[in-house]
Amino acid sequence: MALVELIGQGEVTELLLAWRQGDQHALDKLIPLVYDELKRLARRYMTGERADHSLQTTALVHEAYARLIETPRVHWRDRSHFFAICAQLMRRALVDYSRSRAYLKRGGGVTIVSLEQAPEIGCDGRVDLFAIDEALTSLAAFDARKSQVVELRFFGGLTMQETAEVLSISPETVLRDWKLAKAWLLRELDSVKRREA
Repeated sequence: MALVELIGQGEVTELLLAWRQGDQHALDKLIPLVYDELKRLARRYMTGERADHSLQTTALVHEAYARLIETPRVHWRDRSHFFAICAQLMRRALVDYSRSRAYLKRGGGVTIVSLEQAPEIGCDGRVDLFAIDEALTSLAAFDARKSQVVELRFFGGLTMQETAEVLSISPETVLRDWKLAKAWLLRELDSVKRREA
């Protein structure tokens, strides 16, 4: 089901505009309208995390909310823009959380096994959040719009049309950027794997 079907664009946009103008009650009305969609975004993020991750979906939504109310006044355009910012905040929260738990390249969270056990250990399909974050940061330095397209599509779960609306570009441009960015990121992630091997 598309975001447009889940949440009335007009009402959310009106509340965002009222909040931008300083109406704190608008935020109180907005959160119940968007909470389920924020949880869906958080579940999407958490899919790539390990099963015993101590940060759960609800906590990720609450962390994004805390970061959202701390941000300076954002010039909200519409509902899609709101979800794009929330997706970005969730991504940052997960990366910050993982860094604070020492899961970066210092070996935090790594299971130590003997050489005899190594062939029995297979890939568990988890996403390397740090590698993706670093690759997106590199892509943003090279081409900021393509990085935004990936963030909105992959992490935010926005459709091509919604991504086009948020970035004020055509859906065709989004599709082109999406294809190029995916190819670039796959190459970048592959080169990281080879360097670490």
